[in-house]
Amino acid sequence: MTSIDTASQMRELDELLKLGSLHTPMAVRVAATLRLVDHILAGTASPDALAKATGVNGNALLRVIRHLVAVGLLEEVSPGELAPTSLGRLLADDHPAQQRAWFDLTNAVSRADLAFFQLLDAVRTGRPTYEKVYGRTFYEDLSADPELAASFDALMACDQDTVYQGPAEAYDWTGVGHVLDVGGGTGGFLTAIAKAAPHVRGTLLELATPAAGARRHFDANGLGDRLDVVEGDFFDSLPIKADVITLSFVLLNWSDDDARRILRRCKDALEPGGRILVFERDDLASDASNPQFTLLDMRMLVFLGGRLRTRDEWSLFAGSAGLTVESVSRIPSPSMPFDLSLLVLAPRT
Repeated sequence: MTSIDTASQMRELDELLKLGSLHTPMAVRVAATLRLVDHILAGTASPDALAKATGVNGNALLRVIRHLVAVGLLEEVSPGELAPTSLGRLLADDHPAQQRAWFDLTNAVSRADLAFFQLLDAVRTGRPTYEKVYGRTFYEDLSADPELAASFDALMACDQDTVYQGPAEAYDWTGVGHVLDVGGGTGGFLTAIAKAAPHVRGTLLELATPAAGARRHFDANGLGDRLDVVEGDFFDSLPIKADVITLSFVLLNWSDDDARRILRRCKDALEPGGRILVFERDDLASDASNPQFTLLDMRMLVFLGGRLRTRDEWSLFAGSAGLTVESVSRIPSPSMPFDLSLLVLAPRT
């Protein structure tokens, strides 16, 4: 057996241990779920006091806290007194980055991340593993558990006021009378479009639970007279036609076959001369090996069987649905560490 005898080899070994570790990501999720940083900032700063405040085993929590100190999320500012580091403050519930909920194991996304323990099965079969872990598909689980669904809707809506402003302002709405937002969640994108283009009328198509949230969102923004909601399934024929149909963060959730079916439904519902706008996260990265692309792409594999698509893949994929990629715009995201992409798709003639 070859020995580790150089400083560079030791650094590489340390890096490998960090990359292969399961205990650090789970410790971060425990901290987020128990709201440890919020408790510390509120004055509950010792391990014993934190254990009492959160109702957990004191010795077990102490051992997790030691690891959180070791990896730089917490620090011991005096014997028995903890404080979050600048990195740890990201787990405060009121931090502007709004990250704590994404790591909270009672919320939809962090809970779904546990399906990564079956990643090998996903690699062997090409199928999502969420159902194997929880007994239902991701969206079946949301439909069956209102609290879980509410946590997912809240995560999807947390940045919508800033995320959707860019793509809404990037498109020329001249001559557009009616926009249909397909699978638009609680209505963030359609709200931004209505504000950017006051002449536009809009309809959102969604399942019952997010549809109810969209109605509340439109009314809260004073747009209930211009924006309406229709309950429906985007795998069925769309109930109305529109000049522009939008798909925001939808197609990445689905396999090529299912996503192609959605696109064809949208194409069939376009008025003459209409366009489909696809707004997705980092789907057109020139380097598909960047970590923002791969993280979300692997989540789509494990959670849903969906995928991100590169620029070359999009050209082929759109063509298979009878569409062509007319233009692509990169949309800087003020609240995310990566850009977003707005694709304009036109029916092939």
